[in-house]
Parts: sequence; C-alpha cells; structure tokens
Amino acid sequence: MDKIEKRIDSFVKLGQFLSQFSRQGIDRNDAISLNEMFFDGFKHQLKLAEESNSWFTKENLLFACENWSEALSLSNIQKWISEENLDNTSNKKVAIIMAGNIPLVGFHDFLSVLLSGHSVLVKLSSNDKHLLPFLAKYLEFTNEDFKGKIEFTSEKLENFDAVIATGSDNTSRYFEYYFKDKPNIIRKNRNSVAVITGNENESDFNALSEDVFRYFGLGCRSVSKLFVPREFDFDAFFKGMFQKQDIINNTKYANNYDYNKAVYLMSEFDILENGFLMIKEDESYASPIASVFYEYYDNSDDLKIKLYEDREKIQCIVAKDFIENEIKFGQTQHPNLWDYADGVNTLKFLSTI
Repeated sequence: MDKIEKRIDSFVKLGQFLSQFSRQGIDRNDAISLNEMFFDGFKHQLKLAEESNSWFTKENLLFACENWSEALSLSNIQKWISEENLDNTSNKKVAIIMAGNIPLVGFHDFLSVLLSGHSVLVKLSSNDKHLLPFLAKYLEFTNEDFKGKIEFTSEKLENFDAVIATGSDNTSRYFEYYFKDKPNIIRKNRNSVAVITGNENESDFNALSEDVFRYFGLGCRSVSKLFVPREFDFDAFFKGMFQKQDIINNTKYANNYDYNKAVYLMSEFDILENGFLMIKEDESYASPIASVFYEYYDNSDDLKIKLYEDREKIQCIVAKDFIENEIKFGQTQHPNLWDYADGVNTLKFLSTI
C-alpha cells in the first residue's frame, strides 16, 4: 500500500469509527478498529463538547458524526481526489485557523491537508476544542506516518508554510494583512438563501425547516434569507417550520429569540412570527438567531442576476428547478467532500504550495 492509499485507508477507518455515533443511538461495534482504546473516550469527548458549548446539543453533535461517517467512505474519497495529483506534493506545514460555530466545522480543511501529504498546525476555536484532537489521535494510531504531522496550538502561529483561515468579515481583514506573505485561503462571512417560486409542496417546506434550524442556524450553509414572489403567502412556510417548534426549549435559543424580538418591536419593525421563529423583510443576508430575512422579487431573471452579483456573500442556494448548482430543500447540511466552502478548491491549493 503506497502512502496516499494508507492515508485514505486511515480516514475510511475513522469514518467507520464515527458510524457508531448517530442520532439513532450510540452503539458499539466490536469489529471497528481500535475500539477498545477509543470508543469510551470519544463518548466522553462528546459529553465534554456538549457541556462546554450549549449550542452543541447531543442531537447536533451526533448529526455531525453521522455526516462525517457517511462522507468518509472509500468511494467518496476516491471520487473527491480523482481530479488532483496528490502523489508528488512536498511536505509543507499548513496552519489552519478554525471557526467554532458548528461541531467539527474545520474538519474538511484538516482532512484536505493530511490527505495531501502535508503536516497540519491547528488553532482551534475555544467553542469546538474537544472532538478533533481526540480524532487526530485515532488517526495516528491507524497510520504511524501521521505521528509528528499533526499539531494543535493555542499560542501564536509560527513556523508554517501556508495558511487556511476561517472567520468573519472583520477578522478576514486582519488575516489578509497578517498572512499576506504566505500562500493562503481566507474565508469570510457567507450565508445561504432559499428561493421560493410558488411551485413548492408541503414536503419541500418541511425539508426547508432542516436548512433553517439545523445547528440553530449558525452554519454558513444554514438558510438565513428567503427570496419570495411578490404575492407569496407565508402560511405554507410557517406550516413547514412548525415541526421544529421544540427548538424553543433550548434556553440559549429562547434567550436569543426573546432578545431579538424585543429589539424588532422596539424599533417598530414589521415582523411575522410563530412563537419560535421571526421573519422580517430585509435586504441583508445575515439574519440574527431565531430570525430569517426575506426579500420580494418580481422577475426570475433579475433575481438570478442579483444572486450572481452577490455570489461572494452566498454559500448555498436552496431551490427547486430554479438555478444551476442549486441545492435541494433539506440538503444544505449534507455537503459532499467536493462541495468546497466559498467555492475555493482546497485540494488544488494544497497541491500547488
């Protein structure tokens, strides 16, 4: 087995390990590699992650595990890397500054760097610091070549050859200045939108609730903005959202809902709400927690032009037979390995540094 095949094999084994942790239940499978060393430990890390960040509910943590388990199949990885030459890369040290908005949000960059044959220097968000270091240990035990190639730091980043940094529009300006002399990928704020045409059925709106509420709307792939026809009746939308009503039982979400509702009412904004979600007409793409913005459109072609012009602000477009590269309702939080954040091909970048 050559080195790239060994690296792929390690991540396939990690996917199999994660398959034991799903929303249907945490079920130990004794056929999984290294379970005696890692199964109970990872259960503990999930508990620590939940206790240290109240946005990281057990449901959302296990959802993330499920997604990565499905993504890390041999066929998926082979399809993903088939377009790139990862055999001849020189071993560089790549720093990754990770966000912490959703569980394991920086895992794709981590995976990309190691599969490319580079070493990785990770600066974790304090909001998501428990899971990845543990999974990195699992990888080191499946493939000794990874030992010495994975480093975590909470200090200032030093001695690296390239950087991948994810942050807000504000931090990106700092990153662009600070890392201007290094090969880099620097990601800014992006949000996802849904285009409603009037051809949707009840199941489409039910599915859209997953795009709106998964991870409490904190992900860049979460739908935070709707584009709706001028005469759209929001009853169908709210009916679809209703299956997620229990979200208001999360204290942190409820506090944000109450706060943002008070701000809107004091500002005398017109809002529609159903007890756990507010919608407000607004041209911005980034809506506060527990709210979704909407904007009317009169002409499909004009809207397509607007979405193209604003493409730097948009991560995903959810729609039904409206536009090229649209994502189906309910599928924003199930990206493929080749669905790159901000549309920047990380593997191509890593193969050229």
